[in-house]
Amino acid sequence: MATGHNVQTYWEGRWQEGNPLVMRAADHGSWLGTTVFDGARRAHGVAPDLALHCARINRSARALMITPTVGDGEIEAIVRDGLRRFPRAAPIYIRPMYWALHGGDLGIIPEPDATGFCICLEEIPLAPPEATTTLTTTRFRRPTLDCAVVNAKAGCLYPNNARMLAEVRARGFGNALVADALGNVAESATANVFMVRDGEVFTPIANGCFLAGITRSRHIANLRAAGVTVHETVLSFADFHAADEVFLSGNMHKVTAVTGFDGTGYQVGPMTRRVRELYWDWAHSAGA
Repeated sequence: MATGHNVQTYWEGRWQEGNPLVMRAADHGSWLGTTVFDGARRAHGVAPDLALHCARINRSARALMITPTVGDGEIEAIVRDGLRRFPRAAPIYIRPMYWALHGGDLGIIPEPDATGFCICLEEIPLAPPEATTTLTTTRFRRPTLDCAVVNAKAGCLYPNNARMLAEVRARGFGNALVADALGNVAESATANVFMVRDGEVFTPIANGCFLAGITRSRHIANLRAAGVTVHETVLSFADFHAADEVFLSGNMHKVTAVTGFDGTGYQVGPMTRRVRELYWDWAHSAGA
């Protein structure tokens, strides 16, 4: 079942209405979870950083030992063609996907040049600017490259995120603030995380246990261009308790304000609002 509605799917060289069956029972992707995807957005009439998302899906495929079959620019061209099937004002989640078709030795290693590909476009609303969430800790941690393919946006990583969310939502919180293997803050269960203290912005340094997102990088660039000091550094849970503001950064909703973390409350402050304004000002000025 689709997450959104008005689904358009590019498969076998053409756009199709709805949510067609694209994977077979014996495909390596359905059997052993060799799937990768990327998520871009069109909202407010623009598709920010679409080219970077189309390039990252091919990097993710190679990291999971899947052979990419469509060039970065060709993926972008197909997506832009598909977006013309929707009203320009419609908020669209853009999801190109690969999966392995066959396994080689022992069925485990994906065979080269045997790759499924599709693109799914779904209408999914962008969260309103006033939307907020709350955070708590989770017993589950982000994996490291020696035990998981954390350098790919891979479907097989998401059950770990799902159990983080299930745990904290059973306790009445909206999301999890997640540790890395050393016990420092990595990100949330669904998005990268930033905190603000004394007018400066801090975010966990990319240490290989999580994807440093495209939207995260865009926020950092926009803030620095506006004269704001941004630190990519090691952060503890105590640092977040001492923060003035906290917000999440992800492709789905771009900026989500956090109003509480385990008994510490935050206001939706000026920096959180500024990050959102800078992002959409950049997106429209860039003609994305």
